[in-house]
Amino acid sequence: MRRQLPPLATLRAFEAAARHQSFKQAAEELGVTPTAISHQIRLLEETLALRLFERRTRQVVLTREGSELYPVLRDGFDAFAAALERVSEKRRGVVTLSATTSFTARWLVPRVASFRKRYPSVDLNLHASDDPVDFGSGIADAAVRYGRGPYPDLMSTRLMANRFAPVCSARLGLKSPADLQHATLLHSRWRHPNADTPTWRRWLDAAKIDTVDAEAGISFNDDGHAVQAAIAGQGVALLSLVLVADDLASGLLVQPFGPMIDGYDFHLVHPKTARSEVRMLSEWLLDALQR
Repeated sequence: MRRQLPPLATLRAFEAAARHQSFKQAAEELGVTPTAISHQIRLLEETLALRLFERRTRQVVLTREGSELYPVLRDGFDAFAAALERVSEKRRGVVTLSATTSFTARWLVPRVASFRKRYPSVDLNLHASDDPVDFGSGIADAAVRYGRGPYPDLMSTRLMANRFAPVCSARLGLKSPADLQHATLLHSRWRHPNADTPTWRRWLDAAKIDTVDAEAGISFNDDGHAVQAAIAGQGVALLSLVLVADDLASGLLVQPFGPMIDGYDFHLVHPKTARSEVRMLSEWLLDALQR
């Protein structure tokens, strides 16, 4: 059935003016002049052969007919807005990135706003787990993995190398490796250690120091707790310089001396058939790491 309706612009102007009870405020909302609002409403009144407003000094008041029309239009425009929002949400992209608990908390979380700014139509979900995610489960679309690689049957992009060095609060006043004899060593326990694991024993061997007990000190099963202990001045931690980059930049931590030892690299991995949102995620990660 063909609808006999006045121009939509006149109905929109009327609804805004009735809601605000002001032509001026309606004009500000719709981005036009009060004169334009007045013109649209007068056109609507002529079309309907009805007076919809009583014009008073610095005020407009709905007539009986205007009061009857307003709630119908208000509810109609509200329904339009809700339907458009639902349709828009269905078009939004979603991508889920899995990473270790430490990488998620220390590196990803402080930077997720930049992903939202770059891709406002894509929602980023973070999945923090120290267990490798099974892509067949649908839990994640991509993952940051720390290891040697390769990763069979997956697309893999090397993100960055990872190096480890002693870090601590500047309040400890450490200047050289010899100062470790009088400091507390903070350890991060690795789930699957091997000869390449960045431990204090490996670092002390690289530094050619044999006067420090590599096993003494305080141990944590979470890198984040070791970071917080170091910031609090509880000792010296051997940590990933990637994960504490922000703390070093802000001065919460210092790297008082070397050497640095290598860890494994970080890789972004995902199934070979990837959606466009995964490609966006990869571009964002690479750009963020370069910065």
